[in-house]
Amino acid sequence: MDILWQKGSATVGEIVESLPKDRPLAYSSVLTMMRILEQKGYIEHEKESRAYVYRPIVDRKQAQQSVISYLLKRFFNGSPELLVVNLLEHEEIDSAEIKRLKRLIEKS
Repeated sequence: MDILWQKGSATVGEIVESLPKDRPLAYSSVLTMMRILEQKGYIEHEKESRAYVYRPIVDRKQAQQSVISYLLKRFFNGSPELLVVNLLEHEEIDSAEIKRLKRLIEKS
C-alpha cells in the first residue's frame, strides 16, 4: 500500500521493483497481495495496454483506522487502553513521543 500511496498507481512489476532489495518478493506473491487488497476494497485495477494498473481507493488514514479498529476488536477486546499498554510495554518509545501521547490523551 505504501508504494501505491506514494506513486498513485503502479503495475505489479513496478511494485516488485520498488520493494526493498534486501527483502525481495516474487511477482506472484505481490500479485496475490494485490488481489487480496482489491477483494477487501483497498485498491482497484484497470487494464492499460497489456498490464493491470492498481490504484488505492482508500487513503492512508482510512486504512490505518480500519486496521486499528480490527486490532482493537480482534486482539484487545475493544479496549484502547489494552492496546496502548501493550505498545508501552513492548515497544521502545522515546521521551518526545511519550510527551506527545500525554498531550493527546489530555486533549481527548
